[in-house]
Amino acid sequence: MNYPKLSSKAILAPMEGINDSAFRLLCKQFGCGMVFSEMTSAHALSRHNQAAIKLLDFDATGDAGKQEHPFGIQLFGQDPEQVVKAALFIEEKYHPDVIDFNLGCPASQIVKQGAGCALLLRKSRIKEIVEACVSQLKTPFTVKIRSGVDSKHIVALEIARICESAGASAITVHPRTMKQAYSGKADWQIIKQIKEAISIPVIGNGDIFAPEDAERMMRQTGCDYVMIGRAAMKSPIIFEQVNDYMRKHKYKHAGDEARLKMIKTYLFLAKKHGVSFFRTKLHCQNFTAGMHGSAQLRNRISLSKDESELRKILGL
Repeated sequence: MNYPKLSSKAILAPMEGINDSAFRLLCKQFGCGMVFSEMTSAHALSRHNQAAIKLLDFDATGDAGKQEHPFGIQLFGQDPEQVVKAALFIEEKYHPDVIDFNLGCPASQIVKQGAGCALLLRKSRIKEIVEACVSQLKTPFTVKIRSGVDSKHIVALEIARICESAGASAITVHPRTMKQAYSGKADWQIIKQIKEAISIPVIGNGDIFAPEDAERMMRQTGCDYVMIGRAAMKSPIIFEQVNDYMRKHKYKHAGDEARLKMIKTYLFLAKKHGVSFFRTKLHCQNFTAGMHGSAQLRNRISLSKDESELRKILGL
């Protein structure tokens, strides 16, 4: 199954506790090529667990759902039968453009389950999961990997080849080890090695904090797309900036006025799509990064009791 053609080279990373429907729609409004749900447990979804289903927060039949496409859902797990069952459930209920499988989460609670990065040392299990899903799905099945569990076990190139031969439609590469988590520097050379070794699309991820970083990663590694996480969490405007920089090598810097306009749009979308006030406050705190007096603003936002108080603090 071929990977979908995207209108932008920049993709939103699946981020736990961040990627609600309003946030995804905001990223799409700023030109994001593909948005993702939060990473979701295959084990829970295979049992139709309501908490897991709620995490997906996606209405495939509504106007918002139509606006979100291209849309991807990411699973984690380690049991092939459960992953297949969850993927089939997702395909039928949500009709995503991509179903992604996580081999890159370094969180201890995921690794202890034998999922995420823990699977990087179980090559035959990875092959089994990818082959089983590809054989039963009509949706492109992709995989997100890390470089390895630690510096002595750099396995990304081998894993990428296994996933390609098993039928994966694309590979996302975050070239840090499990041990590094989000510290240190991402080794973009690993993305380049994988791109040169396989024929399916390669999405580069890691250390993209500005539009210049996105362009540099694509130029240095040859990757087909870039995936942006932490920078998008602070400012979805980065997708517009990346698109502008890719096209004309210049972009507008987002000042306080642009950020406040973005926050106002998010507040409208959050109310429309029933996002909790707790989550809304979290996003607004993130969005104030780089604004004048941002530390004080974040503190005041954290103490706000409702939307009207939040709007008053922000002057909206």
